[in-house]
Parts: sequence; C-alpha cells; structure tokens
Amino acid sequence: MTKRLSAKHKVDRRLRVNLWGKPKSPFNTRNYPPGQHGQSKKGKPTDYGVQLNAKQKLKSYYGNINERQFRNVYRKAIKKKGNTTENLVGILERRLDTVIYRAKFAPTVFSARQLINHGHFKVNKKKVNVSSYLVKEEDLIEIKEKSKGLTIIDTSLSNKDRDVPEYIQLDSKNKTAKFVRVPKFSEIPYPTVMEPKLVIEYYSR
Repeated sequence: MTKRLSAKHKVDRRLRVNLWGKPKSPFNTRNYPPGQHGQSKKGKPTDYGVQLNAKQKLKSYYGNINERQFRNVYRKAIKKKGNTTENLVGILERRLDTVIYRAKFAPTVFSARQLINHGHFKVNKKKVNVSSYLVKEEDLIEIKEKSKGLTIIDTSLSNKDRDVPEYIQLDSKNKTAKFVRVPKFSEIPYPTVMEPKLVIEYYSR
C-alpha cells in the first residue's frame, strides 16, 4: 500500500473538500491544507491552478487513479463521438471498481479495488480481477458464492449513507447488480462539485 493510499483522507485537506462525503473526513474540522503554512495560504489561483485542482479532485475521487491511466481515459473520451465531458465521466463510471462502489458492495472505491484484486467478483459469470475493467450496458456483476458472506460487503450494503443510483439495478438479496446504462454527468451522485470540463481544458492545453 502506498503512503498516499494509506493516508487518503489527507487528500481532502489538500484539495480543500470532503471528496467522498465521509462524516469522519478531517476536512470537516480542519478545512485548510496540511502543513505549517496551511492556514496562511492565500491568493487568487491561476487558470492553470483551477484546472489542475479540478483534475486532481476527479482523479482522486475515483480511487486515486495514476496519471498515466487517467490520461488514457481522457484520450479515449476525445476519440469517442459526442460530448467529451460526458464521455470522460461515462468511462470513469464504467470502471468495475466504480460500479461495485456504486452498487454498495464496498464502502469505498479503494476497498472495491481490493475486493476485485482478490477475485471476489464475476462479470457475466466470468471472474474479473482487474479494477479498471470497463463494464458494458446490461452487464451483470455478481459476488462469488464463497464471498457472499464477507462482513465488509454486508456492512456496506446495510449502510444508509449512500443510495444506489438509477443507472445500476441492485438485487441485494442475491448480491448481484446490473449496469443498466452509462449515466449522464448530471446523474452521478458526487458528494462535492466536480468540473470535468476543466479537466478536459487541462489536458487539451
């Protein structure tokens, strides 16, 4: 586990936002950047700084995807027909770790990724252990029979802090989920303001 991953809540303070909407986020009590000069940092950010911040927020929200992977998502988005902003968030929402998080099979994107890596999920009856796997419309995601009793999954499903979005059809009894369709940006339940348009501007400089 990387140092950044093990201390992911520090990202909240650095980006000055409760990124995942967690009640225990340190940003709730210390809404300024970490470090001895955190409270004294002022000044109007540049256009580049605003775009960079938007990119860092979106990248971190989806489990701190590394820069190479995130840039590849951008490249796929600009190659697709249609609105590049919608394409970008659509690809991110199709990631298997994101779908599992949205379906409430895991409490965080980070834990979803770990469960996938350990082989606890199947897509259309086939085991998939790659968190960046892109789910298609109508794909069925299910928990392996031997893994259905995992405490982390049961606890996450019973958590009332999050709702399953309309574009994912959850069968909590059988612990399966269907990815109904690729969502629009306006439908994605971000707990804070995201600006994917600025991310596109950042990479297209």
